[in-house]
Amino acid sequence: MSTIRFRDSSGYVRTGTLDGETIQYGSSEIQRAEASILAPAQPSKIVCVGLNYADHAAEQNEPIPDRPLLFLKPPNAVAHPHSEVTLPSGKDRIDYEAELAVVIDKQAKEVPAEDALSYVRGFTCLDDLSNRDDQNREQNWIRGKAFDNAAPMGPVLASPTAVPEDASISLSVNGETRQHSSRDQFIFSIPELIEEITTYLTLEPGDVISTGTPSGVGPVSDGDTISISIDGIGTLTHSVQIPD
Repeated sequence: MSTIRFRDSSGYVRTGTLDGETIQYGSSEIQRAEASILAPAQPSKIVCVGLNYADHAAEQNEPIPDRPLLFLKPPNAVAHPHSEVTLPSGKDRIDYEAELAVVIDKQAKEVPAEDALSYVRGFTCLDDLSNRDDQNREQNWIRGKAFDNAAPMGPVLASPTAVPEDASISLSVNGETRQHSSRDQFIFSIPELIEEITTYLTLEPGDVISTGTPSGVGPVSDGDTISISIDGIGTLTHSVQIPD
């Protein structure tokens, strides 16, 4: 089952279940095409994982990490599905990164890996947009990773059981495939990530873990349309605007 956050024609934000192209909420329903789809969570923080695929570490000329490389994106980074995201101007390179994201269901602190999935509300798609100009110049990656609209997310929140262990993860730019891999290529599994992260950070309901990107990372251009598809979740689509 998938849930979806949306704004109805009266402007109210609602959450419903998706049945084909019909959203059911309470005793009412609305067609998906008639609703304004929102990001499936409102996180207090997004904990991102770097270099969680061996092939991506290789293309970045980085060694395989012996523990997850973690960094944060703040709430201002969240962007909705189907939105046109405005990115920082004057940059030589801003990259797309297709990722499977985990939404937390209840407060999580010092969670052992064997219990980790009981803290998960669901999975969704996320584009970890990355400003390489500044990321490569700083240690904390604030300018490189935490800018406005740096995390388009959605379109639905899928039950973990609906997403296969070998779910494919792909990204296309203007219809051309640029990334293609699968969840079973993770270096660190989702339970391992939750255990490691909650050793240091308390995760709150709605917080997001973005699990890393496979090889094929590349630059976006003004006017591009980005589509990220994950088996069991669906497709996140957004466009890009880069001001002069």
